[in-house]
Amino acid sequence: MQLTVDEQLFSYRGRTRFIQYIPSKPAKYYQDRQKEQHRRLRLELADRSKIAIEELGEVPSRIPEDLAALREWIKLQPHLRVRDDDQLLIQFLRGCKYSLERAKEKIDLFYSLKSKYPQMMNATDVNDPKFREICHLSCFLPFPIPVNGNGSRIVTFRFRYPTSKFNLENVCQPGIALHELWMLTDPYACINGLDYIVDCGPATASHYMQMSPNFCKALVSYLEKSMPFRIKSIYYINTSTATQQMFKMLLPFFSEKLRKRIHIMGNKLEALHKDISPKYLPKDYGGDLATIEEINDALDKTWDTYSQYFKDNVNYGTDESLRPGKPLDIDGLFGVGGSFRKLNVD
Repeated sequence: MQLTVDEQLFSYRGRTRFIQYIPSKPAKYYQDRQKEQHRRLRLELADRSKIAIEELGEVPSRIPEDLAALREWIKLQPHLRVRDDDQLLIQFLRGCKYSLERAKEKIDLFYSLKSKYPQMMNATDVNDPKFREICHLSCFLPFPIPVNGNGSRIVTFRFRYPTSKFNLENVCQPGIALHELWMLTDPYACINGLDYIVDCGPATASHYMQMSPNFCKALVSYLEKSMPFRIKSIYYINTSTATQQMFKMLLPFFSEKLRKRIHIMGNKLEALHKDISPKYLPKDYGGDLATIEEINDALDKTWDTYSQYFKDNVNYGTDESLRPGKPLDIDGLFGVGGSFRKLNVD
């Protein structure tokens, strides 16, 4: 089994050295700088591994056994067509603190949602002009530096799209595709979780009218019950009084656990800065990083790199006609007041 770099635990003993550039010895300076960078990387990897062990219940020596158990279960599910990459399966285990039964539930629902809502949750052509046009609107974007430099990944969503041309399902597809990529590529999100900033400043009544009960159920199903990341906080910023009242109507769709992590902050960015330092935010939010548009420019290269990965998504999902027992009723998974009913994965 090959583990990705964030699964490897490195030990380190040594002292930090002061590095001075000596013009007559440029090669030595470069080597010293490389050593310092490698030392920092080893410490960072060890720190993430420690968090995975202490907070997520990861036991490195048991990972092969857990992966084998998941793969054996997947083979016995005639309705499931699942990617079984080590990294993806490990992330589902991490997202459930290594409870195999909960990981099975997440995997089943993750691929069921892909099949039920492909226009929103199963991107297969990231080269499609419409997909790229939505991406260029910079509605959904991760920021390059995690909280405190090595903590949770910060993500923003902005209602910055013309409702005459796109709906929320269209706009969410690139964002959900990014979540899928982070399962493979972002150890900060995988281990430390996500902080969302929802910018309501550009929103209009026509944007909110697109937030139907069915859309809200689908999105909450994805965020809370199928996505294998920890949601640390959700900050709603630039919210008018009317917007705040509207969000109170949406709160019942969220679990009690997640409702406690939601912060509706009005129009004062100072309140956001108390929780997230400006050094990790873009200029648009009073931060030190580049603007959102400048950060967004780098995403085209990401989509180019993983184009084939998303083309292969057409091969994965569920066939409800083959599911043992009754077909999954996703709409019926929600009980009274948005509470979530357990999914049978025996």
